[in-house]
Amino acid sequence: MDFDQFPITRAGALERLDAFVAEAALDYGKRRNLVDVAGAHSAVSRLSAALRRRLVSEEEVLRAVLAAHPLGAVEQFVAEVFWRTYWKGWLELHRGLWGQFGLETEEERARLSAEPKAAAYERAVSGTTGIEAYDHWAAELTRTGYLHNWARMQVASIWTFTLGLPWQLGADWMFARLRDADPASNTLSWRWVAGLHTAGKAYVADEARISAMTGGALAAKGLASVATIPAQDAPPVRTELREPVLPDRAAPSLVLLTCEDLSLETVAQLDEVRAVAVVGALAASQADKTALADAAGRSARHWQAKSCEVAQLGDLVAAARESGCTQIVTGFVPVGPTADVLEPVRPILAGYGIALTEYQRRWDRLVWPHCGKGFFPLRSRIPDLLREQGITG
Repeated sequence: MDFDQFPITRAGALERLDAFVAEAALDYGKRRNLVDVAGAHSAVSRLSAALRRRLVSEEEVLRAVLAAHPLGAVEQFVAEVFWRTYWKGWLELHRGLWGQFGLETEEERARLSAEPKAAAYERAVSGTTGIEAYDHWAAELTRTGYLHNWARMQVASIWTFTLGLPWQLGADWMFARLRDADPASNTLSWRWVAGLHTAGKAYVADEARISAMTGGALAAKGLASVATIPAQDAPPVRTELREPVLPDRAAPSLVLLTCEDLSLETVAQLDEVRAVAVVGALAASQADKTALADAAGRSARHWQAKSCEVAQLGDLVAAARESGCTQIVTGFVPVGPTADVLEPVRPILAGYGIALTEYQRRWDRLVWPHCGKGFFPLRSRIPDLLREQGITG
């Protein structure tokens, strides 16, 4: 993976952001769906890996773009940044879906092993289906850990409707390979393509459209023209947003860095940071390790604290006690794999008199309450939300 093209440090992300604002932001609306089969994705920001880990935040990106261009000129890019927040907010408001997705994935995997579709699944994940465009993108995903967002939609549609494979297995396969894998964006985008997010409205890949968006470079013969929308037991149940335990600014603190927020030093006001820690077990890839190391160095310098790495979450007790810390502060941990492993540790820490607290960004508190329905009600509020956040006047 070329980390210069898809930066995985804060300095690299800010450099990429500057280049995007200067060179591509104004053309984004016209060119964003064009897919370069050689992998030079110059029509998009290429900030997704950094944004997923909040090496830079959505707010920072929009401030930079809107400081240089009027909203009307970059409206499509602004909307795409809000899509990222929308998916996270929607999943936070329907938290049971994540566990349901996990169970369904395991069920489909077990069911697949006893069906003739097992061979179709192997062809799909290895990129040997005979559908040129799909196979090209499957190979690119495996080789680079990245796919253009428009290509992801085509892959998900072909997987579900042409190959007739369970969408859950496709979402799981793609998530495991993406360098910018986001639990909300990935899972919910696959549900949207499959026709489950907006009831009855599926996305069907089209041969002519694929040819047009790739400049005639890729063909896609034999695609399904009709979507057979998968059944679901019941629509996801809406829940209330989770209220985090907020940090005590004055308490002796260990800052725990996870890939949910790797620029905490730019926003969190803490007076007594004594240590900054990363947990090796929470790094799912080399990209995660690189990003965590970058954040640990920055954070330790900012708070003039020692930096340490522990192997497992359980080791945080010793790290906190050694530094005399009574609380651990981390960025808000939304629904996903990090929350799955972090939440069971909370009562263990409490038993040792150590509070696990979360710093939640104002951006999320402001936007997430408007993410419970479809995207377009949120989109209509974008100008107001930008003003409330102080990004525009």
